[in-house]
Amino acid sequence: MRADVAIIGGTGVGARLDLLGGSPFCLPTPFGPLRGRLVPWKGIGLAVVHRHGLGHRLPPHRIAYRAMADGLARLEVRACLATAAVGSLRAGLDSGSLAVCTDFLDLTGRNSTLFDGGVRHTDFSSPMGSRATAALREACSRLGVRTPEACVYVGMNGPRYETPAEVRMLARLGGDVVGMTAATEAILCREAGVDYGCLAIVSNLGTGLSDCPLSHREVEENVAKASGTALAVLFEAAEAICRS
Repeated sequence: MRADVAIIGGTGVGARLDLLGGSPFCLPTPFGPLRGRLVPWKGIGLAVVHRHGLGHRLPPHRIAYRAMADGLARLEVRACLATAAVGSLRAGLDSGSLAVCTDFLDLTGRNSTLFDGGVRHTDFSSPMGSRATAALREACSRLGVRTPEACVYVGMNGPRYETPAEVRMLARLGGDVVGMTAATEAILCREAGVDYGCLAIVSNLGTGLSDCPLSHREVEENVAKASGTALAVLFEAAEAICRS
């Protein structure tokens, strides 16, 4: 069993991915099973994975990230393209904006490694996968989607949202957006040898940057509005990866 490109759908995107259909699979790994669907799409074999499981039932800190990364390596995908709902830490990155992540700060506190059994250090000079990131940027350009030149993703553990003081701190540290999943995925995919790219969907302003309190319903609704464009970018990028 193999696939050409993996797509990881996060908050607000899963319903659209469900429309693709496909054949369910369950792939054993040393870290547990990877479940998803194999979807033929325009001559490309896609491995579609729901990050939070069916029905959005897994909180960020309980996702089987290691099984996901190891399983995608076993599927021999050329790249993994993910969406991630994020909060904005910067003026100008408003709700509904898209950004291709180019770097990250991992503040999750998770034990994010595949290598518990021995010492193995992995280089992160290029924090995101070069092929996937370039393909996402080029897809945005071809589709006329405006994105920042660079975007630093800050990974927090969740599932709670950040405090106003944390949002101010993360912006001062150099973060542009904040989320709970993509930094962990980027680390483990790099260790597994999977080229990983993330398209961030800004669902809200960070706590304290808006007068309104945050709610998960608001996040889902805002991401759903941008999900069509986001998936168009991912599919365009997947085609380009398979052409190269």
